[in-house]
Amino acid sequence: MNNNQNKPASENMSMNFSKGWGIILYQALMFFLLIGFSIDGLNIVAPAFSEASGVDYPSVLSMATVAGLIGIVAYIFVGRINVIVGPRILSGTCLIGAGLSYIFLGHTSTLVTYCIALTLVTCFINSAAYIAGNTLIAQWFPKKKGLANGFTTMGHNCGSAFYVPLVSAAIAAFGFASGLSLLAVIALALGVAGLLFVRNTPQECGMYPDNVSREVYEKEYFQGDSEGSGGWTVGKLLKTKEMWLCALIIGINQLVTTGVMSQLVVRNVGIGFTQEAAVGLMTVCALIGVAGSYAFGAIDQKLGVKRAILMFLAWYCVALAVNCTDTTIGVYVSVAMIGVAVGAAANFIVSLPASVFGRQGFTMVNSVFFPLMQMVLTTNYAVNAAALKITGSLRGAYIVYIGLLVVNMILTYLINPTKYNKDIAAEKDMA
Repeated sequence: MNNNQNKPASENMSMNFSKGWGIILYQALMFFLLIGFSIDGLNIVAPAFSEASGVDYPSVLSMATVAGLIGIVAYIFVGRINVIVGPRILSGTCLIGAGLSYIFLGHTSTLVTYCIALTLVTCFINSAAYIAGNTLIAQWFPKKKGLANGFTTMGHNCGSAFYVPLVSAAIAAFGFASGLSLLAVIALALGVAGLLFVRNTPQECGMYPDNVSREVYEKEYFQGDSEGSGGWTVGKLLKTKEMWLCALIIGINQLVTTGVMSQLVVRNVGIGFTQEAAVGLMTVCALIGVAGSYAFGAIDQKLGVKRAILMFLAWYCVALAVNCTDTTIGVYVSVAMIGVAVGAAANFIVSLPASVFGRQGFTMVNSVFFPLMQMVLTTNYAVNAAALKITGSLRGAYIVYIGLLVVNMILTYLINPTKYNKDIAAEKDMA
């Protein structure tokens, strides 16, 4: 008999997800579009709009910051909508909204309309992937979220590696408006598929969470309602230490990752690489991230999310320290290590809060967690500016990032990774 069958679901490394593979693919594709539509794809879209409209590039680039700040407010309301309508309707509707907004973005001609379109795209695609999508993962894979996230976040890395050449080719072949409209069809089709085929919980598909048997579910999982509030209110969550720790830990992780990836090409050019070589290294970094996604997902599943995050933070510190040697071999080694770290970082966005609070009431938990985390993440612009001003170099900024990661280690040591998780409590009672 397979040893996996003798282990509790939280320790089972089997990937027999059955219909759950559909949810994993759905989330991975949403992550691909998230990276393409609102982050990496702007490397092509922003200058293309600037050239087509005659608006100066720095002004166009600054609209991404405006969109991000407006998004924080929007996510508070979207999180509440997710509690009411559920992740299936929210994800499908937001994907369609993102597709239509991307078409609108391609047809804008002024800075104001560009800002409105980009804000809509950013809010819709983040809501689909991070608010609705993460809720689906928490409901379908409460004890195997590590393994599931290892696959879903590959969409992040594939987006970084492949969306830029894809959108560049589309704009070159069909023009700015038609090129973006063509790619928007992907989001529209995925949104319709989500509305038709996705289900909020595995029980709606005749399955049990993690695709376990009925006997295992009744023995190792909490039997109460998993779609309600779980006894949480916004006020109660805001008074809970673990909520703030989750938001700070993941927010700092994403702050550092955003800062590193946004400056990686400039940093490596400053060391002595050509622009083409530096861009090529960034692509390699993204592809290596695919392996990092799975590797740390497996570590999360095997050792638990707290140990996985501590190992991730230690790895990240070494990666940035090696880059700070300012040597050619150091850059090559660090790019590979940073790739692994970037691939792993997105895993923990759902894994940590889902581990701490469990699937019961996760829609309510995520409605508070995600806006708080985004607030921390958005400070990356201020942190980057301050680091550059104080140290005078990108190398100095990377040293500041190492300091932030060390702070994050301390915060991670403080958190109880399963404090409110009723499924884990049920498993312990069984033992």
